Amino acid sequence: MCTVCGCGAGEVKIEGGAHEHTHVHADGTVHTHSHGHDHAHSHDDVVLAGVHAHSHTHADGTVHVHEHVHQGEHRHVHGGQHEHVHADGSTHSHEHHHDHRHEHAVGGDLDYGTGPARAHVPGMSQARMVQIEQDILSKNNAYADANRQWFDERGIFALNLVSSPGSGKTTLLCKTIDLLKDRVSIAVVEGDQQTANDAERIRATGVPALQINTGKGCHLDGHMVGHAMQRLQPADESLFLIENVGNLVCPAAFDLGEHHKVAILSVTEGEDKPLKYPDMFAAADVMLLNKCDLLPYLEFDADLAEANARRVNPDLAIFRLSATSGDGLSAWLDWIQSGLEAQRAKRSDTVDALKRRVAELERQLAAK
Repeated sequence: MCTVCGCGAGEVKIEGGAHEHTHVHADGTVHTHSHGHDHAHSHDDVVLAGVHAHSHTHADGTVHVHEHVHQGEHRHVHGGQHEHVHADGSTHSHEHHHDHRHEHAVGGDLDYGTGPARAHVPGMSQARMVQIEQDILSKNNAYADANRQWFDERGIFALNLVSSPGSGKTTLLCKTIDLLKDRVSIAVVEGDQQTANDAERIRATGVPALQINTGKGCHLDGHMVGHAMQRLQPADESLFLIENVGNLVCPAAFDLGEHHKVAILSVTEGEDKPLKYPDMFAAADVMLLNKCDLLPYLEFDADLAEANARRVNPDLAIFRLSATSGDGLSAWLDWIQSGLEAQRAKRSDTVDALKRRVAELERQLAAK
């Protein structure tokens, strides 16, 4: 799991320059460097059920060993000499082979997510994994909190769109931008392992977009988004949209400073996705059920999908829509508009409070 192994560190690229890896130490000092990860591992001395090794010696004296895996059943062939005596007293012998089959019963499913860390790394204790995850996430959360404060001070409404690949995130973003760009300033961050294809699609709508390539990394983090904010410099009281890497696992753990995670589930996926990937739907505040124009042609139970999502997160707001046909988009846009207004009101309250504080300080100074 990425909260333990730190996958992708040192491989992130933000358009216009390389992004290096930064560490914050306990004393508050910060240093930046780039480095690679060696994820090589060995299963030496590990005995797995149904696995054994065969050694072969070649004519030139070289030896190689390979593992042989039995799946479900295996056979043993036993050879031996058998002698027969005929009626006339003559005898003959021949070899006879017995083929024995042994079937192995499956003893139950394997679950590596039941410990305190809810993950598994060979050779690492659960306690150590929990400590590493806490260290990684606490540093990320510090960046995310700074991002959120920056947004709040400027009345910016930030959304983090998350989903599996192919759910229609980018198409939905483009449609949302087309319908809102005349009413509000919009800036977009695009996250993918490689290419700037999605950022180019967003820029074609006429709004600024910045691509972040994560290399082997499977998610965006608060530090990356902080750099993107500095580059984009979104306008006050604007909409800031983040399209995360297509992945229903790792982005759930990383706060980017957004005000809401928006999970997108398409009807071309399974109704049980929220149950299979509960962390993502638990972390989200909104679920968009996309591609609903295809429902007449699919065996997809939209009511069951919503029920499964609410089993994970009873407070989840759910909108059924189609980015292609436009059906259902008005409710989604109204929800965004409400968020924008709330952020503007929060900023106004903050400004008014600061003005009152300045006035009080000026009064105290004048009284001296």
